[in-house]
Amino acid sequence: MKKSFFGITLVFLIFSMALMSCGTGKKLTASETRVSDLERELAIVQREVREYSMQVEGLRKEKAVIQNDLKALTTESKLTISDQAKRLRTFQDKVNSQNAVMSKLKTAIADALGSYKADELSVYTKDGKVYVSLEEKLLFKSGSDVVDAKGVEALKTLAKVLNNNEDVAILVEGHTDNVPIKSKLYKDNWDLSTARATAVLRILTKDIDFDSNRLTAAGKGEFSPIATNNTVEGRASNRRTEVILTPDLTELYLVLEE
Repeated sequence: MKKSFFGITLVFLIFSMALMSCGTGKKLTASETRVSDLERELAIVQREVREYSMQVEGLRKEKAVIQNDLKALTTESKLTISDQAKRLRTFQDKVNSQNAVMSKLKTAIADALGSYKADELSVYTKDGKVYVSLEEKLLFKSGSDVVDAKGVEALKTLAKVLNNNEDVAILVEGHTDNVPIKSKLYKDNWDLSTARATAVLRILTKDIDFDSNRLTAAGKGEFSPIATNNTVEGRASNRRTEVILTPDLTELYLVLEE
């Protein structure tokens, strides 16, 4: 009986120890898993800390560079502020001088062409340039690029004034209304406007012996109107040839490049 009791007790003890060992093993496995998870999280945090540290260091370097640039710029500005003011005064003096020259030129042209009517030509300034706008009725017959005798006389008078102003560049622009042209000589209004500008240029260079190096011809067709094309008067205003006088800007460019 005693042997049986002892055997049962021994079996119970072995079973209990097995149960305890099993529970301890599960806890140990869970702990190991948790430790592994923490190690991975720690590695991620450490990597992020290194990246942030590198970014901070980069920002510090950029800040240092910017500060050095600002110091250099401030020093340079202090050294050149008087020169900049002097350059600005020089540039403004040149602009004022150019404006005075163009204003004087406008007055001289208006006086020379004063005998012509307002519906034949006009003289005005725009964007620092002088415009001599010659109406179609003064220069050409409808649909033609042959300059009339009265128009030739006007161009001769204009050329005399321009010959006394050699530093002025001259652009001759032809313009039309938007009515399609019906002629075998010209494909369209653009073609006609260019032919008229070239005809004026030929009068100036061949008949008046004007310096051809100062001249440029261009045709703008119907695409730069100054009035509506919906009325007879507006279309008449748009049919014009403009002589555009531009001052020599070389000295202004030189001041800016200094």
